Amino acid sequence: MKRLISSAILAVFLLAPASVQAQPAGQTSTESKSLLQLLFPPSDNYNKFRRSDKSPIKRKVISFKENHAQGTIIIDTSDRRLYHVTGKGKATVYGIGVGREGFTWQGQNKITRKAEWPGWTPPQVMRDRVKRQEGRVLPAYMEGGPDNPLGARAMYIGSTIYRIHGTNQPWTIGQAMSSGCIRMANEDVVDLYNKVGVGTKVIVRQ
Repeated sequence: MKRLISSAILAVFLLAPASVQAQPAGQTSTESKSLLQLLFPPSDNYNKFRRSDKSPIKRKVISFKENHAQGTIIIDTSDRRLYHVTGKGKATVYGIGVGREGFTWQGQNKITRKAEWPGWTPPQVMRDRVKRQEGRVLPAYMEGGPDNPLGARAMYIGSTIYRIHGTNQPWTIGQAMSSGCIRMANEDVVDLYNKVGVGTKVIVRQ
């Protein structure tokens, strides 16, 4: 068996381009890694689960003919898109993550507070649920920062427990995975945060 494995590895070396069998002085490591990538290719989830601030759904400006005042935020949980009305029949559309089944909601409210790198105080009902269903103990409070689930920015909706907030888990964008909050990739939430103020109208629809 050992002889068979050795023969297979030797065959890969012989078939590999000469440039990856040895690394001349001054050569970058990109080519030298090619052989390792052939022998041990990364899993399908390698790039999917790397931390990133970028959204897999690129934001863009679109024609938007609905009759809403400039500045209004419309959140469509079915399409998993957030529309920021910019006026003149246009809106910027962002990909978002929404509440999973049983945690969706709809209504109309306003942004009542904004925060950069917000701290997170998970509601007691959430802490109890996670402990009961998953066996995990959530902290009573978590300081803001790159590891915080609320990401780089948060916009608080009315007096509810819901927020439009960032995330460093971009694979959740376009998915229904939250407890009702609206998730945006950090790059997108910073972009929106800089364009809206306290008092901005928010419409959430299914």
